[in-house]
Amino acid sequence: MYIHRLLENSLAKTFESFPITALIGPRQCGKSTLAKQFLKESGKDYIFLDLEKPSDLQKTENAEWFFNTQKDKIICIDEIQRRPELFPCIRSLTDEWGKNGSFLILGSASRDLLKQSSETLAGRIAYKQLSPFLWSELNGVCTIERYFESGGFPRSLLAKNSDISLEWRENFISSFLERDLIQWANFTPSAMRRLWQMLAHLNGQTVNYSHLGNALAVSNQTVKNYIDLLSGTYMVDIVLPYISNLGKRLVKAPKVYISDSGIAGALLGIKGFPNLLGHVAFGAIWEQIVLSNIKGNFPSAEIFYYRSSSGAEIDFVVKLNGKIFAVECKASFTSTLSKGNFFAIEDISPEQTFVISPSEDNWSIKKGIEAVSIRGLVKGLQKY
Repeated sequence: MYIHRLLENSLAKTFESFPITALIGPRQCGKSTLAKQFLKESGKDYIFLDLEKPSDLQKTENAEWFFNTQKDKIICIDEIQRRPELFPCIRSLTDEWGKNGSFLILGSASRDLLKQSSETLAGRIAYKQLSPFLWSELNGVCTIERYFESGGFPRSLLAKNSDISLEWRENFISSFLERDLIQWANFTPSAMRRLWQMLAHLNGQTVNYSHLGNALAVSNQTVKNYIDLLSGTYMVDIVLPYISNLGKRLVKAPKVYISDSGIAGALLGIKGFPNLLGHVAFGAIWEQIVLSNIKGNFPSAEIFYYRSSSGAEIDFVVKLNGKIFAVECKASFTSTLSKGNFFAIEDISPEQTFVISPSEDNWSIKKGIEAVSIRGLVKGLQKY
């Protein structure tokens, strides 16, 4: 069963306008499936190379020659980060061929990480980021409880049962640490696993590099490098504080979220939604779900958090189309705001405040403040 992705139309438009389109995102989030569906529907001849297959990898040993024999086709290269030396060749050939839609490259790393290992492709390439499934893409495929428990990775979410889903996520974590992540930097897998688990326990909290370094017996800089690496491979999201000219004392440390609810649950050893529902991490996991869906639906949005030393706080401050929005997450069907929330709203003066709960109901709390579902939030932000 193919589930249509929100990115499809945007990907098609970009492909017509640039010689190279890069589809990036975490491993196993559905990039290859989306690319194959896109290529099939394009109606054009194409060749698909998976650089994890030895036979396909061998075809790129003499890349310039091979690509020239395929220049009338769309050339799709999966797991491009495994052969960064291909970038100069791709750049040269696209300049020589002088046409759009020549290459579709797929990578399990961020734009910044790919740039570290490639020559500049500025002006020739457009980047599109695919996330695990967004709630708006699922349309009745599963319940919100299953989405909480399994996360958005296709093989986890669409598994036959919860046991198979959890087993997939546990295997994903191990293989990611022991095989995939190591290509980007030298690190100790056991220390990285411990850090990842610690971040799961601290999910949605401000990060203290010194405390984490002491717990792991490594330097503060090593902790920061490790977290940056997890961020660059889409395993954690870093949310910076919203700093305005209010003259207030604000918390300025970044917040860190495990980027998928299912991965967070597996790192915490939580089996099944009932156990997750009663866990102290439940609220932070809901914040992460909301964060992921804002990022996936609005790639151009800038997302911050707000917290002052006097207790004013709001989960997310979203800058979109020149406007400011406040987003508060409530992991229950009630949408009561605290005094600290109201103080933050007064400080920020947002265009609109949204209070997000797992309910599908939407209603007005008061002027300028709406209680909405995830779908209601997306529709609300789309108005602007």
